[in-house]
Amino acid sequence: MQFTFAYPDRLMFLGLIPVLLILYFVLSRRTSARNRQFGIDGLSRLLPRQQAWKRHLGVGFALLSLASLNMAFAQPSAAVDVPRDRATICIAIDVSLSMEATDIDPTRLAAEKVAASQFVDMLPQGFNTALVSFAGYATMLVPPTTDRGLVKRAISNLELAPATAIAEGVYSCLDAIKLAPADPKNPDAPVPAAIVLLSDGYSTVPGRTSTQAANDAKLAKVPVYTIAYGTAGGYVVRDGRKEPVPVDKAELKNIADLSGGKAFTAGSAAELKTVYGSIAQQVGYEKQFTEITERFAGGALVLAILAALAVISLASRWP
Repeated sequence: MQFTFAYPDRLMFLGLIPVLLILYFVLSRRTSARNRQFGIDGLSRLLPRQQAWKRHLGVGFALLSLASLNMAFAQPSAAVDVPRDRATICIAIDVSLSMEATDIDPTRLAAEKVAASQFVDMLPQGFNTALVSFAGYATMLVPPTTDRGLVKRAISNLELAPATAIAEGVYSCLDAIKLAPADPKNPDAPVPAAIVLLSDGYSTVPGRTSTQAANDAKLAKVPVYTIAYGTAGGYVVRDGRKEPVPVDKAELKNIADLSGGKAFTAGSAAELKTVYGSIAQQVGYEKQFTEITERFAGGALVLAILAALAVISLASRWP
């Protein structure tokens, strides 16, 4: 994490830390040398024996507490993840027949429904979410809304259909994003948006191409985050025969690259959940420099308490 300080000149007091550390080291050596030379007197034999590591620990915590307090005094700021105030996310889900493959337990589509619903809950509260399903054609199931329950119910009701038209899924999302409400504070500003598109294959129908769709998404400043979902060994059973449906990554990566998004892959339900979490972090949060003085002040307080406990233990018979 990179830091900036409102008053960097105040960090000069950190120079006292090594001075105090050297002073402690010199005094410790002096005490040890005196004990070796003169032995231990009768009073010292009556007192609880001090364990050196406790004393070292107490001093270490105390010095770290001073350092943290000094950094807080300089008022540090750092780039931290801050939830975006508002944006529109369109989730496009492939419901082609290959999504009934069982290489992801129990099926690709069933596992996707669970992960997509969890993804909706990961987004910041102020976000609008739209849902599009696509197979041979695309359908806008839910226009941009903050009603997460509505989106999750629509996800749970997804049904399979033949063929795959990935480009239509992108275009349907672009249409959905146009329906997003404007920012009441700045109604003329473009609506920040992104598309999260999941598919397990490649386009199988003629018409508009995914390359064209990706370029149009870039012109609209809507990045497409793609998820290539499935494994190389996936198959479905048709008329008693196994038909391979391996995941195809090339077309989805091309869409992500051209639109300014990012391409992901997921070969299991756990991987899909991780991917959705990563995407939620990228589209839902942004880096902002924020003052974090309270973090250093809190750290100094914790370290001071630990130093105090170490000092107290020197006068006790704690283990």
